[in-house]
Amino acid sequence: GPDAVLTALTQNTLDGEDAVVEPAVRKNRPEARTLLTALARLHATGTAVDWTAFYAGTGARTVALPTYAFQRERYWMITDLTGAGDASAFGLAPADHPLLGAVISSPGTDGVTFSGRLGVDTQPWLADHDVLGAVLLPGTGFVELALHAGEQVGHGTLEELILQAPLVLPERGGVALQVSVAGPDELDRRPVLIHSRPQDSLPDTPWVLHAQGLLAAAPAASGADLTVWPPVGAAEVAVGEAYELLRERGYHYGPVFQGLKAAWRQGDAVYAEVELPEQAHEDADRFGVHPALLDAALHGSLLDDGRSDGQGDGENEGAGVLLPFAWRGVRFHAVGATRLRVRIAPCGPDGITLDGADTDGLPVFSVESLTSRPAAPAESAGQAPGGALFTVELQPLPAPAAPAPLSWGLWEADDRTGPAKDVLVLDGSEGIEAADTTARVHAAAARALARVQEWLADERYADSRLLVLTRGAVAAPGEGVTDLAGAAVRGLMRSAQAENPGRIVLADLEPGSAGLPVEPAVLLAAAEPEIVVRGGAPYAPRLV
Repeated sequence: GPDAVLTALTQNTLDGEDAVVEPAVRKNRPEARTLLTALARLHATGTAVDWTAFYAGTGARTVALPTYAFQRERYWMITDLTGAGDASAFGLAPADHPLLGAVISSPGTDGVTFSGRLGVDTQPWLADHDVLGAVLLPGTGFVELALHAGEQVGHGTLEELILQAPLVLPERGGVALQVSVAGPDELDRRPVLIHSRPQDSLPDTPWVLHAQGLLAAAPAASGADLTVWPPVGAAEVAVGEAYELLRERGYHYGPVFQGLKAAWRQGDAVYAEVELPEQAHEDADRFGVHPALLDAALHGSLLDDGRSDGQGDGENEGAGVLLPFAWRGVRFHAVGATRLRVRIAPCGPDGITLDGADTDGLPVFSVESLTSRPAAPAESAGQAPGGALFTVELQPLPAPAAPAPLSWGLWEADDRTGPAKDVLVLDGSEGIEAADTTARVHAAAARALARVQEWLADERYADSRLLVLTRGAVAAPGEGVTDLAGAAVRGLMRSAQAENPGRIVLADLEPGSAGLPVEPAVLLAAAEPEIVVRGGAPYAPRLV
C-alpha cells in the first residue's frame, strides 16, 4: 500500500468525500504494528472491519459485557499537592522546604516571595497541634517560615515577629501560603510578612495577614551553656502526666507534639529534655528546627501555668491556654536536630527567654524573648474549614494585676525639653474646631499625623510609648461610631502601629466622656495594642 506521503495526497484528492484513508505501511516502522494501528483507526471512525477474519485461527471469541455502567476506580498517582514538583516549569525556583513549594524574586524591589500549601492531608503531623478544638499552625511554624526566608536572602536572625491572627487549618483541603520578604531598609533589616487564604479562593479573595516581623543579618548570641546536663543542683519535675494536665486546659496535643521527656527546676529557670517522635524524623533535616520540636521546647514553661492545683474537671477548659504572640531575637545555630536540651527563664514582666542545645550541649537555637497571650475565641472556634467567615468582636479582658508604676503626661503639657515620660497621652480629636464633620475629620487626621511624626522623630521618646485616646470611635455592641474624627485618627494610628510594633497603644473611651477616667498604667497593663473601655471595663478586639 502507499506510504504516509501518498496517503496524505490521496486524502487531499478525495477532499469533501466521505472517505477514510490510513497507511498500511510506514517507512522504518514495524509492519504488523502499522497494520494494526490502521485497522484500529478505521474501526474508531466507524468503518466496518471483519474482525472474524482478523482473529481466524487464534481461538479468540466474543464475550458478553455487563449491562450496567462500569464501576470505575482510579489508580492514578495523586498529584503532589505540596508544591514540591518542578517549579521551574512555571518560571519559579524550588523553595526546598517541607512547607514551601516555590520562590520568586522581585527585580524591582530586591524582595522575594515564597509560596506553598498547608493542609493536614499533605502535612498530617500538623493535625496533632489541636488547641481548644482547632488545628492551628503552631507559632513555631511561623518562626520556621520566617527564618527559612531570611536565610535565603542572607538575613538569618529574626529580630522580631508579631503574630497577628491564628492560621486555622481546615479538615479537608488546604490553604495557600505566602511568605514575603521586602528589600533591606536603611538599617539593613528586611520586613517579612506571612499571609494565607483558602486554597481554592477566587483571584480577588483577600489574603489574611498572620505574622509580620523584621529579619536582620547581624548574628545573634549563642545563648546559655548547656554542656553540663542535667544542671547541677536542679530539682527534677515530674512530667508523666504533663500532657493529660495540658489537655484539661485545652492543649489537645497529638503524638508528634508530645515531645517533653524530662524537666528540672533551678530557681526561676526550667530545664527540659524534648524529643521529636520518630515518625517525624524523615523531614527533620529539611527544617531549621522542626516546628513540633521547637513547640515542645516551650512546654516546660506551661507546667505551672493555668490552674494552681494542677487538677480540673474540664469546666474551665481554655481558661489557661497561652499562645505565642511576640518573638524577638530568634536564631538557629544548627539544623536537623531531633533531641534538645532546653533552658527557659523569665524575661521581663510577661516573657521568657529560651536556649536549646543538642545532646552534646552545642547550640541549636536561641530566643531572646517570647511573649505569649491567652487564646482568643477565634483560636478555639475551629470553624474555618470550608471557608466559614470570621468577624471581629470585642471580648472582655481579665482584670489586670497591680500595674507597674510609670510616669505619664499629656501631649499639650509636655514642653519637649525635659526628660521624656514613660507614656505620652495624645487625645485624638479633642479640641478640634471645624465647620462641619468632613473638615473636622481632615483636621484631626492632619494633627495626629504631624504629632506622631514629631514623636517618632524625637530621640527622647525612643523608650516611651504613645497612648492615643478616642471617644466613641469604635462601635461597641449596641452602639454606633459617634466620633468620626476619632475613627480617622484611629485608622491612621493603626498604620503607625504596624510600622512601630509595641510603641503605640490605642484606647477608645466612653462616648462623650471627658478627661482620663482610667489611669494610663491600667490601660497599658493589659498589654494590648487596642483597648476599648465601656462601663469602666476593658475590652479588646478578637477574631471570632
